[in-house]
Amino acid sequence: MNPFRQGGAPLVAAGIFLSRLAGLVRQRVLSHYLGLSLPADAFNQAFRIPNFLQNLFGEGVLSASFIPAYSRLRAQGKEDEARRLAGAVLGILSVAVAVLVALGITTAPWLVTILAPGFHGAKRDLTIELVRILFPGIGLLVLSAWCLSILNSHRRFFLSYSAPVLWNFAIILATVMAPATGPLTTVVLWVAWGAVAGGALQLLVQLPSVLRLLPGIRPGLGQGNAGVRAVLGNFFPAFVTRGVTQISAFVDGILASLLPLGAVTAIANAQTLYTLPVSLFGMSIAAAELPELSAAAVAGSEGHAALRARLEDGRRRVGFFVVPTVVAFLLLGEVVAALFFQSGLFTAADSYYVWLILAGSAIGLLATTQGRLYNSVYFALHDTRAPLRFATIRVALSIMLGYLAAVPLPRLLELNPRWGAVGITVAGGVSGWVEFLLLKRGLAARIGPEAPRGSYPGLLWLAALAAGLVGWLALTLAGSRFGPIARAAVVLTPFGLTYLLVAALAGIPLARRMLGRAGPRP
Repeated sequence: MNPFRQGGAPLVAAGIFLSRLAGLVRQRVLSHYLGLSLPADAFNQAFRIPNFLQNLFGEGVLSASFIPAYSRLRAQGKEDEARRLAGAVLGILSVAVAVLVALGITTAPWLVTILAPGFHGAKRDLTIELVRILFPGIGLLVLSAWCLSILNSHRRFFLSYSAPVLWNFAIILATVMAPATGPLTTVVLWVAWGAVAGGALQLLVQLPSVLRLLPGIRPGLGQGNAGVRAVLGNFFPAFVTRGVTQISAFVDGILASLLPLGAVTAIANAQTLYTLPVSLFGMSIAAAELPELSAAAVAGSEGHAALRARLEDGRRRVGFFVVPTVVAFLLLGEVVAALFFQSGLFTAADSYYVWLILAGSAIGLLATTQGRLYNSVYFALHDTRAPLRFATIRVALSIMLGYLAAVPLPRLLELNPRWGAVGITVAGGVSGWVEFLLLKRGLAARIGPEAPRGSYPGLLWLAALAAGLVGWLALTLAGSRFGPIARAAVVLTPFGLTYLLVAALAGIPLARRMLGRAGPRP
């Protein structure tokens, strides 16, 4: 049995799947009640802040800086030192959170000016109010990220990654309970308070398990603790690295705020769909591999072969799921967008708009998902500076290309300015590939070149394109006779089955196992 299959990726994927599914339900509920309205744009722009910090701390910085140091102490049998390190990180994080929340509430008008330069009047005022409500919830989400790091270090993956289900549930409940006869501005205020309540639930559901793993833990500031110095030494480069990467989403929102009404919400909906495979397949594998990669990296140059082997295994698993997702987003994205969002105030025309934006993002989807795995290898090697350089190049390129594609290009081509949103995501996709190639080249110089991948990638694309053709034919035959859900079933079911069948016939072991056939593990 392949030892690389014994990690926690399936548990991470299961937890993420539940949380992302809840996120899709949340976004569908919001789309139903708000559509592409002014309050929807205000909320989605304000909502980027908690999403940014949750992704930054929960999926990146603490994982990159804390887990390697904590896991190394535990691997060396130094449980007391590991517990003291965890308490010190909790204390430092609590102080940072208090300052962060206070600054966020105080500087909300300036934040909105930076994040939404195209918002004016009532739209700007509502966004400021929403930012001030959301910031206390941000603090709760950051502390929840500390719990995630502890649970992941102890291989308790499912709880940490499924906890956001409660966050999404609270938002959904607040949306549904908002006064039905009131204005849409009242609905988004209820939604914002629901997000704060959800942050508290997400933290509280993880605490009992964490406290059982760390009996007698005491928060502190870790003066003189060598482990704390190591964590802080890696924390700030990792913070900037993940921050630079997350800036891409902010840049998209900033540019979208300059476009006509609805662009901000349409991009947010497209990003909800785009980040689903990134989290399910890129993040789940990368997060589950980080403790194992950190252990392999302890062996120095002798562990490089193991690092390369785990990297290749991860790339194969990521590619198997992401390649057909890229094809589905490009060819059948309208069906996908309608399935998740088309209801109430969200129309078929809105689904078409979101599809084209999503297609632009799909260009860089494979690069982004595999890039997360490469970043985990760098973090395991305690190198956070190289990913920072590459992420900086990506963001700079994304800003430059995104602005050109969003504003001057539609004017030059005499297009409706709203189509600038498509140019924003295309620019992000191209920039993602630049970053991935830099990550790959830099890592090859550190641990040696990867083995040739053979025909595996080509077979995946062959299976995905065949599935895309079948799906497109099904869509053509279905026409407009079905509603969004029925049409998705008619189109996406043969798409998925065709991909699995062709991939299995091509000799892809994972496809054979999913179809119930016997086959050797790669």
